[in-house]
Amino acid sequence: MIIEIVILAMIAAFLGLRLYSVLGQRAEHEEESVPHRFDAGDGQQAGSPQAQAAAPAAAPRVIEMEGVMPAVERGVRDIAEADRNFDLSMFIEGAKGAYEMVLEAYWNGDRETLRELCDDDVYAGFSAAIDAREEAGETLDNKLIRVEETRVHSASLDGRMARIAMLFVADIAAVTRDKDGNVVAGSLDDAIESRDVWTFSRNVAARDPNWVLDETDEG
Repeated sequence: MIIEIVILAMIAAFLGLRLYSVLGQRAEHEEESVPHRFDAGDGQQAGSPQAQAAAPAAAPRVIEMEGVMPAVERGVRDIAEADRNFDLSMFIEGAKGAYEMVLEAYWNGDRETLRELCDDDVYAGFSAAIDAREEAGETLDNKLIRVEETRVHSASLDGRMARIAMLFVADIAAVTRDKDGNVVAGSLDDAIESRDVWTFSRNVAARDPNWVLDETDEG
């Protein structure tokens, strides 16, 4: 019985050596050419500057730049790198919506909406103009006919503060009425072209994802 066990052990050892000669050496060769992702080859320790330099760089983020002027691209890319949730197309749509909402709020004297969408300085300007209009007993009967163009005018990242200026080209019918409802300026029959450059800002480190209007200029 003991002799049979010894013979079986010898056979098993022989087969083990044969398998190692075929598979083990190939496995060693494959391990040398394909290191594990947490291993640092050539005696380098994981996390060392040498190992980090040898690691492949992360794939660059793809940013849709359709309709963006080359001079503006750098600023947009800086903002997108600082805020990984930034989406340019969604921002443009949101800015267009904010443009329409701010105009309507200003025309209607809606200070609450203006307070939500504007920073302190811009809000103060709108509020002062509404106060003057109310004191004169005048109202605005303006209508936004259409927005002809919405385009990124400029973009920049200063520290953690992102600022994007948008050019809006719109057709607006503007009418001013006195306290009796009589038209004192403008006409609803003739729309005029308005070109505005509005700048929106946001701290990219803040949890609040909303942008606010912090500057208005004529385009």
